[in-house]
Amino acid sequence: MVDTSVLVAFVPAALALNVAPGPDSIYTLKRSISDGRTAGVMAAAGTSTGCLVHTTAAVLGLSALLKASALAFTAVKLVGAAYLLYLGVTTFRNRDEFDIASDGEPQSHAESFRQAFVINVSNPKVAVFFLAFLPQFVESSGNAPVQIFTLGVLFGCLGFCYQAALATFSSRARRVILERAVVRDLLRYASASVLVGFGVELLLERRVVN
Repeated sequence: MVDTSVLVAFVPAALALNVAPGPDSIYTLKRSISDGRTAGVMAAAGTSTGCLVHTTAAVLGLSALLKASALAFTAVKLVGAAYLLYLGVTTFRNRDEFDIASDGEPQSHAESFRQAFVINVSNPKVAVFFLAFLPQFVESSGNAPVQIFTLGVLFGCLGFCYQAALATFSSRARRVILERAVVRDLLRYASASVLVGFGVELLLERRVVN
């Protein structure tokens, strides 16, 4: 188990990292404004599930492979960057993306979950982050794999709570935000630019070395 003193140090750090803007929170915000609170919460759940994948990988040592192997890191990086670029371009081209009065079919909740999950899992920076961050709070006297997994689950739960709150707030404001076409266009351009920007940043990211 994880000692209380460790949790006191871990929780504020995890919250601060979850609140920092990234492609995950941007996507949750995008889905909440476009399709409502449930879609945003499903995106938050997809991100948190992705965190569990990274946590399991850290426990099994798979994240260490990404850190040590330039080929593995590059392969995952290209997939993640391509997916973010795809989402950014799709958002830019879809004029009805934030039109709540549109006759088009909204994205399904399952698709919101799936896309958020892929965004998180296909980002090698997240995998390396889990490998570097979680062990800092592991006590040498305890069972390291169990502690890492517990902390990773807690990190994912905190992230879900934050993103679910973000989804709730943004969905409540969506009609006010989107009542003007110019605001919808600005949101579409901003979301597309941010997603493409994260994709380009990931594409240019160098492998983390020891």
